[in-house]
Amino acid sequence: MHGFNRALRVSFIGLILSDIILGDHYTDLWAVHVEGGEDVARNVAAKHGFVFRGQILPDYYHFQHRKVSKRSTYPSSHYHRNLAYDPSVRWLEQQVAKKRVKREIIFNDPKWPIMWYLNRGGGLDMNVKQAWQQGYTGKGVVVTILDDGIEKDHPDLKKNYDEQASYDVNGHDPDPQPRYDYSNENRHGTRCAGEVAAQADNHICSVGVAYNAWIGGVRMLDGDVTDSVEAQSLGLNPQHIHVYSASWGPDDDGRTVDGPATLARKAFYDGITKGRGGLGSIFVWASGNGGRDGDNCNCDGYTNSIYTLSISSSTENGNVPWYSEACSSTLATTYSSGSGGEKQIVTTDLRKECTETHTGTSASAPLAAGLIALALQANPSMTWRDMQHIVVETAKPDNLNAADWVSNGVGKKVSHSFGFGLMDASAMVSLARNWTTVPPQHICEIRSLDHNSFHQPDHLFGNRVVPMNGKLTVPLYTDGCEGTVNHVKYLEHVQARITMTSSRRGEIQIFLTSPSLTRSTLLAKRTRDLSREGFNNWAFMTTHNWGEPAKGQWTLEIENGGSQTELKEWTLVVMGTEKHPLKQNVSTPSSAASNTFTCAGVTSNGICIGRRQQGNVHLVHIPSFMTNVDVPHTSSHSSECKPGFFKMEEHCVAHCPEHYFGSVQAVHLAGPVQINSSKPLLHTQGVCKPCHTSCLTCRGPSLMDCFQCASGYERQADACEKTMIWDLLDPEILKHLAWAIILCIGAIIIFFVGFVIMQARERGRLCWSVKQNYIPDWTKGAYNGVSVLDDPEVDTSLSNSHDLRGKPSVFRISSTYPNIHGFRAGMVVGGRLEPAESKA
Repeated sequence: MHGFNRALRVSFIGLILSDIILGDHYTDLWAVHVEGGEDVARNVAAKHGFVFRGQILPDYYHFQHRKVSKRSTYPSSHYHRNLAYDPSVRWLEQQVAKKRVKREIIFNDPKWPIMWYLNRGGGLDMNVKQAWQQGYTGKGVVVTILDDGIEKDHPDLKKNYDEQASYDVNGHDPDPQPRYDYSNENRHGTRCAGEVAAQADNHICSVGVAYNAWIGGVRMLDGDVTDSVEAQSLGLNPQHIHVYSASWGPDDDGRTVDGPATLARKAFYDGITKGRGGLGSIFVWASGNGGRDGDNCNCDGYTNSIYTLSISSSTENGNVPWYSEACSSTLATTYSSGSGGEKQIVTTDLRKECTETHTGTSASAPLAAGLIALALQANPSMTWRDMQHIVVETAKPDNLNAADWVSNGVGKKVSHSFGFGLMDASAMVSLARNWTTVPPQHICEIRSLDHNSFHQPDHLFGNRVVPMNGKLTVPLYTDGCEGTVNHVKYLEHVQARITMTSSRRGEIQIFLTSPSLTRSTLLAKRTRDLSREGFNNWAFMTTHNWGEPAKGQWTLEIENGGSQTELKEWTLVVMGTEKHPLKQNVSTPSSAASNTFTCAGVTSNGICIGRRQQGNVHLVHIPSFMTNVDVPHTSSHSSECKPGFFKMEEHCVAHCPEHYFGSVQAVHLAGPVQINSSKPLLHTQGVCKPCHTSCLTCRGPSLMDCFQCASGYERQADACEKTMIWDLLDPEILKHLAWAIILCIGAIIIFFVGFVIMQARERGRLCWSVKQNYIPDWTKGAYNGVSVLDDPEVDTSLSNSHDLRGKPSVFRISSTYPNIHGFRAGMVVGGRLEPAESKA
C-alpha cells in the first residue's frame, strides 16, 4: 500500500513537472485589436489597468499588465475577461512564449569549429552553409579523386564510399586502398576525398563540402605515370562519375612545358562529349604550386585546357599564397593555406586519422569539386560548359587582394591570380536551379598567314625575329567567322597557338589583347627555364575575355630578354557562341549606343583623322611629337576612341608614340541607348600613358618596365641606367684593357711587397736579417795562410788575411770572447788552439 502511494505521488509530481516544462508559457502581454486609432487604444489600456506598449500592425496594439507574471503555465482569465468585455476591443489574445531556435548549422564533428573556410560567415566562407540550408548537400552526385588512392574504410569516408567510382590503375585491381609506408607518402588522395565528402554529424573528424555525395578514388600516382595510366583514370566509368578532381600535373619547377599526350587528350575529349549521357564529364584541376619557382600554369597542358576548371588558391586573409601560379587560364578560386600564422585546411588523413594541415592548390581543387557537386544536385542536367558559366557568373572578387584586378569588356572583374574570384556555393545553387543550357559551342580559327587583307599588311608574313631586349607586336583581325556555321559572337575560351624558337625560353613573355582591350598575360618570364626548345604549336589559353565580342583586331605581343627568338607561326582560336549565352538565364544590363564616330583617315604616325559625330568639324593642332598636321576635331567633346585606337591627350592614335605605353581605362558611354545593343554602359578603352624618363619604349610607368632605353641611358640588368663615360668605349677594347690594368696592378703590388721586405731586412727588422756568429769546429781541417787581424771595430767577427808565403793559417779569436769552452783567447795554429801571449 505504501509503495502504491509513493508511486502515485511520483506520478503526480511528474505530471506537474511535464506540464511546466512542456506546456505553454503565458506572458504578461496581450495583442489587442482596437479600431479608432492609437488614442482610443491608449484609453482602453488605461481604463483596464494595462500599459500601452505600442502598435503591432495597423489597429493592432501591445498591452502589458504589471500584475501578471511574465511566465506562467496558466492564462490570466480575470484580466483577459475584463478587457474582452470592453466594446472598443474587437479581438484580443494573451501572448504565449514560443520556442524558436536559429537555424544555424552546427555539427558535432570535433574539427567543425575550426573549419574556418566553411563557417566563419560574412561572405568569407564561400557561403556553403547557405547552400546547405537550401537543402543541397551533394546527394546523388558522384565525385572521384584521381590521386594515390583513398582509404575507403576511413570512419569519416566509408558511409559515402562508392566502389563504382574507384579503381587501382597502378595495381590493376578494383581496390584503391593506398600503399602504407613509414612516411605516409600516399596520404594525398585520402585528404582530398575528405574535403569533398567527409560524413557530417558523426562525431568523427571533419565535414565535407558535399557531405552527402558519393566519393570514389583512383590510385594512379603510386607508380609510373604514363599516357595510358592517365587516360584510363580520366575515362573511368564516365556514365556513373559526374566530377573528376585532380591535384597533380607536370613538375612545378619553373622550367617544364608539358601536357596530356595522345590517349589522355582523347580521354578528355570523350569525357566532355560522351560523359554523363552526353552532358559532359566535369574535370576540376589544381592550378599548380610553382609560385616560388616562378612557374606559370599556362605551361601546364592540363590546367590550361578548355575542358578543365582550373582552380587557384586564396589564403585565410584573401591574399595570393606564396605557392600560387598566376596565369590567364585560371577560372576561379577557393581557400587553402597561406604563409606562417595563417590557417590551413582540415580533412581526413591516412591511418584513419584527421589533419588540420592540408595545403596548397591540392586542397583548393577538391573544395571546388564539392561546390560543383552542390550545384549539380540543384540541376543535374547542366552540361560541362554550363558549369563553367555558373562558376564565372557567381564568383566573387570581393575580399581577394591582388594588384592585377581589371574589368574586361563586359564588366567582369578578373585576375591572373584568382580568375573571376572566390566560388560562392549559395549563388551557384540558386543560379543552377533555373538554368537553361547555353547555346552550342562554336570554334573559329584564324591563322596569321591566311589573312592578307587591309588588317594584315604584307610585312607581317613569314618568320618574325623578336629583338633582344625588345618586343614584337603582331595584330590579327577576325570577324569571328561571321556568316559561317562556326560564327563566334560571344567569347568563352580563347587560345593563341604559337610556334617559336628561342635560345632561352624563360626570357620570353607573351601577351594577348582583345578588341575590347583586355590584356591577358599568356606567359610570364620564367627565370629557371633555360631550354632552347621554344614552343611547338603550344596552346596558350585565356578566360579573361569571357562574354566579350570576338570580332575586331587582336594583338599578340612577344617580349624578349636576352635570347635569340623567332616567331614561326601563330593561330588565334576563339571559342564561344553565336547567341547570347545568358539571355534566358540572367537579365543583362541596359546597354548604350556604341560610339558613332569613324576615322576619315589615319596619318603615317597613326593619328585618327576626323572623329565624326553630330557636330561641326573643326581643326586642332596635334603636338609636335606626333605630327605637324592639322586634323579635324568634333565640336562636341568625345571621351572615347574608336576600338583599336588609344587616347592621347585629346586625340586618338593607332599606336602610342615613343616615351608612352598603351594602357586601359574605364569610361562611361555618353550616347543614347540602342535597342538590341549588347555593349554595356561601362566600357574600357586604350589610353597612352608616359613611360619612365629612362625609357624610350616601355610596357609600364616604372623604371623596370623599359623595352628600350632613352638617349643617355643604357640597360643594366632589368633597368635603364645613365650612361657613364667608361661605357662609351668599345667592349672588346675594354676587355683587353681590363686585363692589362689587372696585370699592371699585380706587378706593382709584387714590386712593392719585395721592396718593403728588402728595406725591413736591411734595417734589421726581420728575424733573419743579421747573421749569427760563426763558431768554428776545431776538430776539422787546417786553414793555411790565413792570419787573424785584430779589428777593434768588428768585435763579433773573425778577420782573416792570406799569407802569400804559404805559412800555416793563423786565426786570432777576438778578445770579445775571452773564454770559449774553457779556453782563453789565443791563436789557432795548424788546427791547435794556443793560448795568446800577454802584451807588454
